[in-house]
Amino acid sequence: MAALICGSLAFDTIMTFEGRFAEQILPDQLHILNVSFLVPSLRRDFGGCAGNIAYSLKLLGGEPVPMAMLGSDGAEYLQRLETLGISQRHVGQVQDTYTAQAMIMTDRDNNQITAFHPGAMMQAHANRIEPDAAVKVGIISPDGRDAMLQHAAQFVAAGIPFVFDPGQGLPMFNGEELTRFVEQATWVTVNDYEGKMLCDRTGLSLDALSRKVRGLVVTLGAEGCDVWVDGAKTHVPAVAPAQVVDPTGCGDAWRGALLFGLEKGWPLVRCAELGNRVGALKIAQRGPQNYTLDFTPQ
Repeated sequence: MAALICGSLAFDTIMTFEGRFAEQILPDQLHILNVSFLVPSLRRDFGGCAGNIAYSLKLLGGEPVPMAMLGSDGAEYLQRLETLGISQRHVGQVQDTYTAQAMIMTDRDNNQITAFHPGAMMQAHANRIEPDAAVKVGIISPDGRDAMLQHAAQFVAAGIPFVFDPGQGLPMFNGEELTRFVEQATWVTVNDYEGKMLCDRTGLSLDALSRKVRGLVVTLGAEGCDVWVDGAKTHVPAVAPAQVVDPTGCGDAWRGALLFGLEKGWPLVRCAELGNRVGALKIAQRGPQNYTLDFTPQ
């Protein structure tokens, strides 16, 4: 069975700053901020939430079906998906704009500054979810605003359970819209910061939010994650990585593992344990789609 992954396909330009951002930014001078960072290391990777999640899920043996939009420069990404054996049937292409682009700068403490150009992603609502017996589960990850709103409603209409994973797209929505997303979703995933923003905007606690869905997961980076089911919280410890090289795409790697477990009907805690394990492998490699597995998921 397949997992439908709504989100972005993007090209990531990843730069490494060998110092610390905190040492370059003066708190009392933020009103006239003008900084420059020397980045000796630069590379270009395939990225975007849908692409990264699909890569993780495929690596685990799942069947990812990304739903996304590429721009006029998207031929290279289409070839990438074909090479990986990932379905392209719901990947559209528009010719009057570029594929989404992320420029990510990471300092020595793994803090990140990101500039994101949405490009073709803003046309993602042109892709429409229809009932599909082959699709068992879905996810809405960061995408164009209209696409996220419409795809949530379409998942419900199609009878496909889905994960609401707003990520960096969360600030685009007000409290009423976010509450509606949660009510439509089957599961919700956020990181710690996003969880606080979600609670603030909806006026609901994590306890209350978890009672509206089958499960809510708050990822905590190096501290693992908290799994909320019907108001009860279970902490799932992190898996220590062999080394910390690059955090880019760790959350997406985790979410690919989540979809793998959900498609198999696993309890949410077991899904989170697999996610932590895959995230530890990803963070030890550069780039969001360059890691491999050293185990076979059971």
